Amino acid sequence: MCGIFGYFDRRGIDLPLDRLESMGRVIKHRGPDDQGIYRAGAMAIGNQRLSIIDIGGGHQPFVSDDGQVVVVQNGEIFNHIELAQDLEGTPFSCRTRSDTEVLLRLYEKEGIGFVSKLNGMFAIAIIDHRSQAMYLVRDRIGVKPLYIHDDGNRVVFGSEIKSILEAGVPATFNPVGYHHYLTYNYVPAPHTIFQNVWHVKPGHYLRIDAQGCKETRWWNLADVQPEEGRSESDWIEEFNHILDDAVRIRLRADVPFGAFLSGGVDSSTVVGLMTRHTSQPVKTFCIGFDDPRFDESAFAQQAADRFGTEHTMQRVAPNMLDLWPMATWHCDQPHGDVSFLPTYKVSELAAKHVKMVLTGDGADEMFGGYDKYVDFFSRQDVSKLSDDEFQRAYYRNISLFDDAAKQRLYGPQLARELAGIDSFDVIKPLFEESRHQDRINQALYIDMQLLLSGNNLVKPDRMGMAVSLEARTPFLDYRMMEFAFRMPGHLKVRDGVSKYLYKKAVTPLIGEDLAYRKKQMFTVPVGEWFKNELSGYVRKTLLAKDNEVINALQQAPLASMIDEHTQGTKNNTRELRALIASALWSRKFIPGQPSASV
Repeated sequence: MCGIFGYFDRRGIDLPLDRLESMGRVIKHRGPDDQGIYRAGAMAIGNQRLSIIDIGGGHQPFVSDDGQVVVVQNGEIFNHIELAQDLEGTPFSCRTRSDTEVLLRLYEKEGIGFVSKLNGMFAIAIIDHRSQAMYLVRDRIGVKPLYIHDDGNRVVFGSEIKSILEAGVPATFNPVGYHHYLTYNYVPAPHTIFQNVWHVKPGHYLRIDAQGCKETRWWNLADVQPEEGRSESDWIEEFNHILDDAVRIRLRADVPFGAFLSGGVDSSTVVGLMTRHTSQPVKTFCIGFDDPRFDESAFAQQAADRFGTEHTMQRVAPNMLDLWPMATWHCDQPHGDVSFLPTYKVSELAAKHVKMVLTGDGADEMFGGYDKYVDFFSRQDVSKLSDDEFQRAYYRNISLFDDAAKQRLYGPQLARELAGIDSFDVIKPLFEESRHQDRINQALYIDMQLLLSGNNLVKPDRMGMAVSLEARTPFLDYRMMEFAFRMPGHLKVRDGVSKYLYKKAVTPLIGEDLAYRKKQMFTVPVGEWFKNELSGYVRKTLLAKDNEVINALQQAPLASMIDEHTQGTKNNTRELRALIASALWSRKFIPGQPSASV
């Protein structure tokens, strides 16, 4: 796990070295162990390293023997051992145990097509002097972030937007990104809330040269074709085989590691499988709250006892909103999801003991684990809807502010700037790509493409990296993703049960109590605080006169939302959270505004 950064200047102009070094320093939390920079004329790439594999031999960048190819990466290649073995006895044999050297040698041997062989989470930058080109590659589903700015003359890139700003790109509010944020509760790729900064899309790579920037999609989950006619036992056998191996190869590390353990079905399954492949007790971590509505520590202890883990639980105060500005800075963009805060706390706890953890992220989006799927597919006969009706219905189901609500919010200038911009256009192509899937899998495909990279994977990456902790996600092994979208939707959401077949598959491992317990959200009761002790803070933040984002909105609807919530006539928790998050972002990143505090 690391952070990467760099630039490509089409005019042949160097970025000053102090600027380049600053691009790395600002993301030192991602890689505090080492900094490496390669700079050659109009191109440069750098790396902030968190040393996990081959501590002594894994310094980046890696440079080919002839000096023509240079590589850095953020992430881990979990099948690097097998790939290195395939290269043995060829002119491209590896000389270290580093997974990054494997990238260099494979690129030398096969060119950019080598990425299809990788099983991992990664953002990769490659300089190829032979073609005077740079490649930027993002992993299949966007576990690792990668942002770019391209003004036609210079491309600047980084694992976090902060690196791009350090290169001199101005921090300017992007109304279109904000428009989509208010719909989805996060900014969907490739958009960002910064003007002229883009998120490289998952499963894509960019080829950058003097002529421009060409985008190529190198992996597409929509290529997976559904399978029918298989027995449940057949599906269960394959599920268990793939997940077990996905966990096994994610235990490759030269540092202490562990797992987040909430006692939910996902984390319990991962921990249960970890115990099969480790000789020592697995180190597990969770946080607990005094409020039983949000406290999962008893279930975590139940799972820890079942698998004999070395379990560490820390009880924390639920009101951790003082961390919100810090979390916003680490995320670069606003998120209406306050579960980032407890994720930070459990990451902080784990980082005192280990350098890497496994998590259960991704399973809900693949196998229909959220209540919203059960609710949506239970309350209406989706099969009777036309394609357009279904798409619009699901779009409304996942939208925070609908179009009318956004229009009421916008001030005159913002309304003019966003005239004709429709957030449905973000989701429409994804429905078209997944048309061959059943309706349940179409909904899951949408969330795989948008929600994961836009929000749910940002959480473990940014909050883990804030404390220099690597998070690995076995469920997002590409073999498991492809398996999941071969599986019919009726085996995922069925008769009001979420993760129908998945739960049957793991019950022998984790037991019925953990497999079928009611899902709890990993969050805090912020809506109640907004009504009571934080009502003044909400009003002060959202009716501020010195905030660029808030000033672009109409005060009357903002005041009305606050009044409805505090008086208990309407629950506007999610809307208020999103708006406050955007105000905190504005104060953190837009120059000339007072810094944010809670």
